[in-house]
Amino acid sequence: MEFLVEKIGMSRTVGAPSVPVTLLKIVGAKVCQVFEDGKALVAYSKGKQFNKAIEGQQKKYNLSKEFNHFATLLVANKEAGDIDLSVLEGAKKLKVTFNTKGRGFTGAMKRWNFQGGPAAHGSRFHRRLGSIGNREWPGRVQPGKKMAGHYGNEKVTGQNEILSFDKESGILVLKGSVAGFSGAYGKISITK
Repeated sequence: MEFLVEKIGMSRTVGAPSVPVTLLKIVGAKVCQVFEDGKALVAYSKGKQFNKAIEGQQKKYNLSKEFNHFATLLVANKEAGDIDLSVLEGAKKLKVTFNTKGRGFTGAMKRWNFQGGPAAHGSRFHRRLGSIGNREWPGRVQPGKKMAGHYGNEKVTGQNEILSFDKESGILVLKGSVAGFSGAYGKISITK
């Protein structure tokens, strides 16, 4: 089963072995249409985006104005309505998918953890990349060379253990960290 979640942030447990935890809130979603393979079209609310395509879907599935985004998820529901959260109560482990923080165009030192040159004594080589190729052969830069460029904002999936789940507030407490910034939307799926 898959669910859409919003990352609240990180905290720690209170106790002798204090464990770092990540808090996730299950996004309130409505199942619009269930397909044969167990997957379903799900509507959820995110921001204030609105256009005629969204309006058409809202009319078709009789949704209120707040449900302005749609996704296809594997659900436990057999018919349309609110998403079924009961399967999360017995779950032990989750597969968590988020986009990492976007860092834009980044230099090689930050992006690839390169050492850099000497800081003083007139070296004039501090945070630059250095040599990137060979001599006459192959006479070009090899594919896959670690260079400056776009860093972050890529999909990352990890596995986390569930410490607790509050069904009323829809808050999951996972052991360890999860990719992405606080407030980011992601997806979880039950593995165990």
